[in-house]
Amino acid sequence: MIYKVEWKPIATYTYFDEIDFILSKWNEVEVQKFEDLDYDFLATLSKTPKIGIYKSKYNCHSLVVSKQTTLYHKTIEDKFQIDLILFWNNQKILTT
Repeated sequence: MIYKVEWKPIATYTYFDEIDFILSKWNEVEVQKFEDLDYDFLATLSKTPKIGIYKSKYNCHSLVVSKQTTLYHKTIEDKFQIDLILFWNNQKILTT
């Protein structure tokens, strides 16, 4: 079964924030590589929704997309849906 991928507003915001960061630090070629990598990860995720490390504290999974970025996502089984919650820059410190 292929799951539908739903982008939550904060996921959209943090995704574009990562793209802006990559563009400011490197160039458009690196942005394209990041986008292609994300596209591949989302295609895999839609087929195997529980990949990654389960974070019971947040009731979601985390998946390292690149050395720099981790994706947090939640599987909604009864809707066959994956909610993208957050793209996290691994250079930041996660508190709580």
